[in-house]
Amino acid sequence: MSEHHRHHEEVLPLLPTYAPPSADLDRLGRVGLIAGAAGAVASAGLGFINPAQFFQSYLVAYVWIFGIALGCFGLMTLHHLSSGAWGIMIRRILEAATRTIPLLAVAFLPIPLGMKTLYSWTHPDEHQEGLRAVYLTPNGFVLRALVCFGLWSTFAIILSRMSLKQDQTGDLSLRRRMQFVASGGVILHVLLMTVCAIDWLMSLSPKWASTIYGFYIIVGQVVAALAFVILMSLFLASREPLAGRFRADHFHDYGKLLLAFIMIWAYFAVSQFLIIWSGNLPEETSWFMGRMNGGWRWFSVLLVFAHFVLPFVILLSRNLKRDITRLARVAGMILVVRWLDLYWLAAPAFSDHVRLHPLDVTTPLALGGFWLFAFTRQLKTRSLLPIHEPSLKEALGHG
Repeated sequence: MSEHHRHHEEVLPLLPTYAPPSADLDRLGRVGLIAGAAGAVASAGLGFINPAQFFQSYLVAYVWIFGIALGCFGLMTLHHLSSGAWGIMIRRILEAATRTIPLLAVAFLPIPLGMKTLYSWTHPDEHQEGLRAVYLTPNGFVLRALVCFGLWSTFAIILSRMSLKQDQTGDLSLRRRMQFVASGGVILHVLLMTVCAIDWLMSLSPKWASTIYGFYIIVGQVVAALAFVILMSLFLASREPLAGRFRADHFHDYGKLLLAFIMIWAYFAVSQFLIIWSGNLPEETSWFMGRMNGGWRWFSVLLVFAHFVLPFVILLSRNLKRDITRLARVAGMILVVRWLDLYWLAAPAFSDHVRLHPLDVTTPLALGGFWLFAFTRQLKTRSLLPIHEPSLKEALGHG
């Protein structure tokens, strides 16, 4: 008997040949669609009144939602690279999120349309020097975004199709091939997101630069993705066909990963601050001074407490990490705090004071709702578990 057939017989008793998604996914998608439509209508009305604020709010909302999908892309590549059982139960969530990247590429359109409102370097009277003058151009901005979206989409689709083929054929060699593709994908992802972080956020203050900025954004995206994965795992764990298949050990692993990446995020945040502050160059320290004085001071303190201190203390508890309901509450808080972090990065470029606008609520609602609808549509097209994955038995806790 072939190795494939022996493995097939070994797995079949553990779960159905096909683990279909829950019917509740349709209801969740409809909730997202309704929320997205309501947010879009409100954003359109408010944006007509205040176009500048619309583009500012849309930028933060877009980077927040896109960060969840890209964080899932990063986690998916890490899962394939490590071949760890920790990612088996959430692989379909990660794959479905990454398959929304082409749709998010279309949603990027308002940002280049509002480029002259968002980025001072697009103004004729804003003179840039040296490499900045060559790099920061409207055509370059759009071209780099198109290349990045194209490469992300290509890698996401290739990995997703290989995973589907593994379901259909049980070909064990696909595992090694996915690992090979993921090795290139994770390196390219870091380079691409560094470019986009510079273009979309750091260039809001074109005379300021940080060599750690890209890593800071990337790790923050992984934190957002883990929070989203935990919430979706809770949703699926209480419904068939995955009811009873998620165990406390799974959530303990996700909680440990979340804690680890929050600590890495804090490391990059502190490192960036200390390097720039110790250098004491006015063109660099001014970026932090704008966020440490005036109306932004309390916001910065809130961010430190809510993004690091509070989740760090809470996630030290082993019992909490094994309790999916309590862990999900922490994950929900972290998703909101991720938006606060991106708002803290972008908004001071437009105002010396914290000015929360209704568009700061309606644009995330619109993008988040539509994205959730697209995500659920993708998730329901595949088995919720990779049924021919060699590590599935270990992941299900039967080994």
